[in-house]
Amino acid sequence: MPITLLWAVDVYGRVYSLSTAGQRWERADDLLLELKRVTAGKGRCWGIGCDHHVYLNMMPSETSIRYREETYENQRWNPVDSFTDTLLPTDRWPWSDVTGMNPLPLHSFELPSHSWEWEGDWYVDQSCGEPNQTGGWEYAVDFPANFSPDKKWNSCVRRRRWIRYRRYTAQGTWAKIPLDYPRKPPLPLCDISCGGWEMSDQSGRYPNLWGVSQQGEVWFREGIHPRVPEGSGWEEVEVPKEVAQLSAGPGDLLWALLWDGNLLVRTGLSLDSPTGTSWVELESPGKEIEALHVAVGVSVVWVVTKDYKVWFRRGVNSHNPCGSGWISIGGEMMVVDVGLNEQVWAVGEDRGLYFRMGVTLSEPSGSGWIPVSAQWGNSKEVIPPRKESEFGDQLAEALKSSLLSCTDSDSELGPPDPPNGTKDFPVLEAAAPSVLPLGGADTPTPPLTTEDPPSALQQDAPKPFIPASDSFINSLVSDRDKTSTPQLPITEARQEEVQEPSPAPILPTPETAGHDVPWMNVDLEGAEAARCAQAAGPSSGALGTLETSHGVGVEDAPVWTWVSGGGCDVDAGSQISWLSPTGPLTSSLSLTPVQSAAWSEQQQQQQENREEISKKPLERSHSVWVRKGALRWWRDWKPQRWVDASVALEQSTKSDGGKDSIFFVYYTQYDEKKYVHVFIHEVTALVPVFMDCHYAFAVYTTQRTKQRWPLVLAAQTEKDMNDWLCLLSDCCCECRGITGPPSRQALWSTTSKGDILVHEPSFSLEAPAHTLACDLMFWRQVPGHLRCVESNSLGLVWGVGWDGTAWVYSGRNGQQPTRGDAVQMHQQTDVRSVHVYENQRWNPMTGYTDKGLPTDRPMWSDESGLKECTKGNTHPPSPQWSWVSEWAVDYSVPGGTDKEGWQYAADFPTTFHGHKTMKDFVRRRRWTRKCKITLRGPWQQVPPIRLTDICLMPCLAQSRMEQVPVWALSDKGDVLCRLGVSSQNPAGSSWLHVGTDQPFKSISIGGANQVWAIAKDGAVFYRGSVSPQNPAGECWYHIPSPPRQTLRQLSVGRTSVFAVDENSNLWIRQGLTPSYPQGSAWELISNNVTKVSVGPLDQVWIIAEGVPCFPAETPGAVCHRLGVGPMQPKGQSWDYGIGGGWEHISVRGNSAEAPRAPHHPPVGAPRSPLPPTQVNGNAVGV
Repeated sequence: MPITLLWAVDVYGRVYSLSTAGQRWERADDLLLELKRVTAGKGRCWGIGCDHHVYLNMMPSETSIRYREETYENQRWNPVDSFTDTLLPTDRWPWSDVTGMNPLPLHSFELPSHSWEWEGDWYVDQSCGEPNQTGGWEYAVDFPANFSPDKKWNSCVRRRRWIRYRRYTAQGTWAKIPLDYPRKPPLPLCDISCGGWEMSDQSGRYPNLWGVSQQGEVWFREGIHPRVPEGSGWEEVEVPKEVAQLSAGPGDLLWALLWDGNLLVRTGLSLDSPTGTSWVELESPGKEIEALHVAVGVSVVWVVTKDYKVWFRRGVNSHNPCGSGWISIGGEMMVVDVGLNEQVWAVGEDRGLYFRMGVTLSEPSGSGWIPVSAQWGNSKEVIPPRKESEFGDQLAEALKSSLLSCTDSDSELGPPDPPNGTKDFPVLEAAAPSVLPLGGADTPTPPLTTEDPPSALQQDAPKPFIPASDSFINSLVSDRDKTSTPQLPITEARQEEVQEPSPAPILPTPETAGHDVPWMNVDLEGAEAARCAQAAGPSSGALGTLETSHGVGVEDAPVWTWVSGGGCDVDAGSQISWLSPTGPLTSSLSLTPVQSAAWSEQQQQQQENREEISKKPLERSHSVWVRKGALRWWRDWKPQRWVDASVALEQSTKSDGGKDSIFFVYYTQYDEKKYVHVFIHEVTALVPVFMDCHYAFAVYTTQRTKQRWPLVLAAQTEKDMNDWLCLLSDCCCECRGITGPPSRQALWSTTSKGDILVHEPSFSLEAPAHTLACDLMFWRQVPGHLRCVESNSLGLVWGVGWDGTAWVYSGRNGQQPTRGDAVQMHQQTDVRSVHVYENQRWNPMTGYTDKGLPTDRPMWSDESGLKECTKGNTHPPSPQWSWVSEWAVDYSVPGGTDKEGWQYAADFPTTFHGHKTMKDFVRRRRWTRKCKITLRGPWQQVPPIRLTDICLMPCLAQSRMEQVPVWALSDKGDVLCRLGVSSQNPAGSSWLHVGTDQPFKSISIGGANQVWAIAKDGAVFYRGSVSPQNPAGECWYHIPSPPRQTLRQLSVGRTSVFAVDENSNLWIRQGLTPSYPQGSAWELISNNVTKVSVGPLDQVWIIAEGVPCFPAETPGAVCHRLGVGPMQPKGQSWDYGIGGGWEHISVRGNSAEAPRAPHHPPVGAPRSPLPPTQVNGNAVGV
């Protein structure tokens, strides 16, 4: 790591540097130099002097800084004198620049400042042609034209270049920047900031310099580059309001502090536009508390408010320079500065220097403050955080001598000797408000006596305001009453805290309070408060006087007022001797003068036992953690396409331990940086999706669910996608307080891709009033891959894969895992078939061919015929799948096929059949190919029979059952009943075959062991006499189907039965009673339904085929039936939730019923409009 410097300024304007390879503060060689503040960059440091001039210190290097001045001598040929400098009136100047537009005679070149010297005299550049033959001349036909060293017969003009070098001689010293002549210079500057050397567009960008005048104007220094380190001139940048201070980061961030305490952010900064394009105003982070100081880095912003609280701006980067929110950081500071590698330096309220520990790219807010403990002077003493008694001692001694003064702003030699310019030297008018008379009134302030009541003073006195920079700016931005005297309460409070007197001798202050004393350009307002804190210490005699114990000498530790780490190359892992956390630490850093004085006393009392003090814990404040990466984003607008983007997950930890996170997606459009952000607490689902063979996933929020347009991102590898999904899912669960496995009441669902998602319900989900909206539900993913999943409130969860394999959940559903009990993960495989359709049309000449009409579907397509799908371009559902077979003709297509697998129809699209007729002009056949996925999840296989449907009996949460009825259908349509299923043995023991006359395709069991089923021909059956003693029942009762409809799936709840037909209509069975459980008739509820699930509270949820007003939405959306109740069993309306692409949902485990008022009907009230006397009280079976 290269050796770099940390720069700091004390209250007397003295400049110090601290090397990363050293252990001692070094003062600038120029002892007359007095600066207000400094700003450092790579290899250089700028400063503002007390004379309001700008100074520059270039770090010494092996390569000297040289600048080449050049001018061109131009001549024209005439027949009499040959080539002369007598040119035509329309020609360029005899001495000019390369363009010929600007005159540049040799005598017009002057050194820009005293920091430069000429290396030699002017000489001719003879790099063109042979030396000493051409004389450096280039010839051409006329101006302007292409010049060449060869003289031709038509060469009428010529030119040659003269060169002279000048060298920068002020490296390693502070050099004054000259005034801009003839351009008007800016008014006296009060703040400067160096940055921009690491623009995001290009690495190694040379620094920019920004300045603020005392009138609130913003200026930009032009022309800074390696050969001209001073720059060439100032350019004013328009601002909407008056600026007090600004900070430029190494990249393209620029923030400014307004006089009213708000903040300005400059946007549009780039290499092509170094001054930016516009300003955006932001409010101060503190409520009704104005900002005092701002500091920015590459992608961080730190702010100090007037109550000395430190704030961190989250979400800041080149795409979003304004950020997204404020985070309060512990510690009370006056000045902060962001250096290289986003490291943070600060001047504490005790005037000590501090460094922010633990600042990394993943946690840019750091973890705590430690003091900068470097040696001072020739002694081995380490500078701890400031002691207020020392501060008062230095200021008291300063009153006895001439101090800093203003010098002539036109002086080029720097500030004069203080003793010669403190009394009679004039003070600049603009600087008058920035200084304070030390004498105050004509008469000295009477000393405070111990008889004064301390209580009232402590209650009414305001907190002392200690400015962070020159008092002029802070007097303008501060709303503090300058006439108040905050010393009194500090003194009284000090008396209460300290009881033992100090043996240190008391030296009276020289009597200067009653006389005129010199003005100062340093901050002494804060010194008054610190002086009183010292005066009230254990050595206090006359409490109202300033006391000292020793004079101020060159060996006294400095009292800091400014720090700049822009050129200090350290990071969180740097081994720097003066950044060791074993020095004196503060646990809160809320260092008021009284607290600092008490801390100093503690240091004196424990001088020989510092090891105990060093063991104090570091202050742990609000922190920010960041994870960054590169993904691809599916653009939101047309034409939709993949766009390369960078992403960042930013998580902040609050003081109460709560966490808040934001997910950012940064992209570039038309060379303009933009971003999309999602608040993690608004995320409702994270779902893997299949798009163009990418490892993609979708991020749903409430708003995006309503718009039916999730945020789709893709990773390069499966591992990257899984890492981001796990990270985002963990943040979402942590934000919502969700931990452990799914509860027993959880809602389970699967997507058409096979992913499993669960939702933890609340009482408001099924509340009669103020029901939780579906788009607000949060779904989290469970490892595994299934086609459908069913559960009940006893914690049992069964699932069926796409290949018919039965699986039971082994993750201790609804139970808190004990110590050392991890979720049982098993290897899970699934196999599914991928289909494409070959389409042909008949013509009289050739018969059936693949030459269709222009209006026909593609000759290779999906089942709908809307999308072209060939065997070559069809891939598995996602990259996690792999082919396990070759393409083959599928003969098991609904409707039948001929011996070659073809199905026939009159035209596309109509109903296909398996035999050819005279009117069939089109045909198709289905090709199938199997693919397989292997993963690990909390699922245990239940061999050996493959299933097509599964159902568990729903029950209330307080139910107790020795054996849970589980009914299923095999892949051949056989009805099965699982025996021995319980909470302790969720997989059960064996299958019991239940006889049927025909194969079935759907089955469901409800309250009171009501078993309903649908045969493959659409006939509905009810199983009679099912009970715990007779789990298989006695016989099947045929139930009439709805008129002219064929049912395909049903779900039985506590007292209701819902079914879906082949045309996606939803039906409810009316007239269900305990005496007649088969019901009386079917009633149509709704259309647009593919699956239905009825829970133990008779709640109704479906998978909708589509969402109204969104025809392009992928089929499959989760919907909730609203208004379902005992007197309204069919409900009133639908609430559409997340989708599309959902395959199945099960709410049969959610028995979390909202508390009912006393006047509400009892739980056992009828679920259909029947007389109140017909109570279905035994239908629950609990």
